[in-house]
Amino acid sequence: MSLPIQRVSARLGYHLWAETYDSTPNPIVALDARYTQAVLAPRAGERILDAGCGTGRHLEALQAAGARGVGLDFAPGMLAASGQRVPGTPRVLADLLQPLPLATGTFDAVLSALIGEHLEELGRHFAELVRVLRPGGRLVFSVYHPWLAAAGKEANFQLRGVEYRLGAFAHTLEDYRAAMVAAGLGQLQLAEFHADDELAAAVPPARKYLGRALLVIFSGVKNATQGPEGGLARST
Repeated sequence: MSLPIQRVSARLGYHLWAETYDSTPNPIVALDARYTQAVLAPRAGERILDAGCGTGRHLEALQAAGARGVGLDFAPGMLAASGQRVPGTPRVLADLLQPLPLATGTFDAVLSALIGEHLEELGRHFAELVRVLRPGGRLVFSVYHPWLAAAGKEANFQLRGVEYRLGAFAHTLEDYRAAMVAAGLGQLQLAEFHADDELAAAVPPARKYLGRALLVIFSGVKNATQGPEGGLARST
């Protein structure tokens, strides 16, 4: 028997999902956990913003690396969960599509993981993330592969007999690249990560995606002059 479906905003959805998010099998989250911190390569003493910190899994990794993490999320439930996971880490309730309550040029790096499909306006998001970066600071942005949104896949979870669906904006890889360049990021790199046997063993539903790209990670550096640099190095 199928569950009743309720469509909710991303903010409300993630607030409700917070209590079970970490126990929900999710191949995209599993790939992100495997690769994104390695791309970010946090160093001891660095001040790093986790923009869209969720339950704090990346903040926990930053803490283990000796970095000074700051978490930001728009869902109160997620911020509460991250506070339990990394007590003492500064956290901010804010919307990533609005001006952030953070000073300009204060972070060595910014991480924004798995929130891309919920961003209606990419330009606002990247402009604010670049603003809070110091010149030469780096940004790492992970997102589920655009083909998933184009195929109608969206974040969803079950809670107390209801299936909640959060929707997804179908941005392309070029949409992301162009927004990053316009915001003042250079030295852009893109890497795609595929479903493999390791992922299928950890998250069995991922077996149907074997060999397909599921996760994309962009990285770039804030230009000292804020001039656009359009090149994109790509790896798989």
